[in-house]
Amino acid sequence: MGVFFCASAFCTVNAWLGCWAELLGTMMSEQEALKCSSARNRGGTQRVEGKLRASVEKGDYYEAHQMYKTLFFRYMSQAKHADARELMYNGAQLFFSYNQLNSAADLSMLVLESLEKSEATVEDEDLEHLAKLFSLMDPNSPERVAFVSRALKWSTGGSGKLGSPKLHQLLAVTLWKEQNYSESRYHFLHSSDGEGCAQMLVEYSAQRGFRSEVDMFVAQAVLQFLCLKNKNSASVVFSTYTQKHPSIEKGPPFVQPLLNFIWFLLLAVDGGKLTVFTVLCEQYQPSLKRDPMYNEYLDRIGQLFFGVPPKQSSSYGGLLGNLLNSLMGSDEEGEEAQEDGSPIELD
Repeated sequence: MGVFFCASAFCTVNAWLGCWAELLGTMMSEQEALKCSSARNRGGTQRVEGKLRASVEKGDYYEAHQMYKTLFFRYMSQAKHADARELMYNGAQLFFSYNQLNSAADLSMLVLESLEKSEATVEDEDLEHLAKLFSLMDPNSPERVAFVSRALKWSTGGSGKLGSPKLHQLLAVTLWKEQNYSESRYHFLHSSDGEGCAQMLVEYSAQRGFRSEVDMFVAQAVLQFLCLKNKNSASVVFSTYTQKHPSIEKGPPFVQPLLNFIWFLLLAVDGGKLTVFTVLCEQYQPSLKRDPMYNEYLDRIGQLFFGVPPKQSSSYGGLLGNLLNSLMGSDEEGEEAQEDGSPIELD
């Protein structure tokens, strides 16, 4: 009986092993088929790209451009969004290299269209590709403005928020390299890169500012970061800027009263005591009067971190007020900003 039981069990095990072997063989065959199919598709795509590149190299720009668009819509109709995106990205770079800026910008827009229609999740690689195309565009072209606006909207799912912090950071670095410091600062404010922002501001101050204004460059950035409830970046930008700026002596305390105010303010934000905040603002009024926007920023900071009730009336209103509110975004925090206090200009 025991021998019979063992033999039966052995046969059962053999049967199971046979089934698993057959199943694994089927799975491996399917995987091999998929690999072969993918390889064939990739080979076909490479051949097409080779022909398109040859057309561009011969100077047949119009024909190549139309062929790229034809292939894009064909891929999209087949739901091959990744293939369409890769083809347009490579094509745009090719046209940029031949100074065909209009064709390149058009294909760049198709890269965005493929992302939007595929409902692709936001990946770092896609953000880097978008930033690369942005960097290749003519800085003064309207196409670049339209591209970056659409890219930022896609990067937050079209919800009306300010855009992916990662994309903002990549755009800020590009604009910094172009010495477009004002636009770079805007994008750094909506990133999480306080250190990069500080280094850009040091250069901005050295290139475009007066020696007497070295404290004002970082004060504005810190106050604006705090208005966006980004306390960590506010602290990083202040410490990095004051350490790296050649015209600022080591502190704290600092020679410049405004820097001492910002240092105390950051400490007060951590403590959250309204009395400290109120006394601090009163004691440093002479420094705060150097820029009329400082008190606007501080009103908002008081509401966010110290429980100060909002003013009954805003110093801005109508169309201008709406415009300034839009700079704060239309997410929950932005809507709260509109309800709780004055709109803040972040330009």
